[in-house]
Amino acid sequence: MDFQRSSFNAENCSVKRTLDIVGEKWTLLVLREVFYGARRFEQFHAGVGCARNVLTDRLTTLVDHELLRREPYREPGQRQRFEYRLTEKGLDLLPALLALMQWGDRWEADAAGPPVTITHRDCGEPVEVVLRCRAGHTALTARDTAAAAGPGALRVA
Repeated sequence: MDFQRSSFNAENCSVKRTLDIVGEKWTLLVLREVFYGARRFEQFHAGVGCARNVLTDRLTTLVDHELLRREPYREPGQRQRFEYRLTEKGLDLLPALLALMQWGDRWEADAAGPPVTITHRDCGEPVEVVLRCRAGHTALTARDTAAAAGPGALRVA
């Protein structure tokens, strides 16, 4: 079946649902910091630079949607606080975040080059996100793809 956009309702769109959770700028920057190794509120605040109340709201959203989990810790003589750890659901966002980084490195980086590189721990080579199909064809572009109605598509009444 050809995908006729006007024939299907976009209310249950996976992109829309994802952006409802992570589509706000500060949320993506919090996730960036988690992938860089930040665990505690002050680390996020220093790395992201948003207002504390905004950061609290973003962390709450990520916990509520089970991308992060809160783990208690206590420094000697201090009150209990929380660290934030990625869940499996959160870890699955790495390719999306790396794809944004890769695009930014290509189109928006300073003349000196990317500010951060991501490498494979085992061999040290740079990591890249590559679009491929299940048959193994790689380096696909938008011109190589086609949209089709999926099993959850809702027809417009």
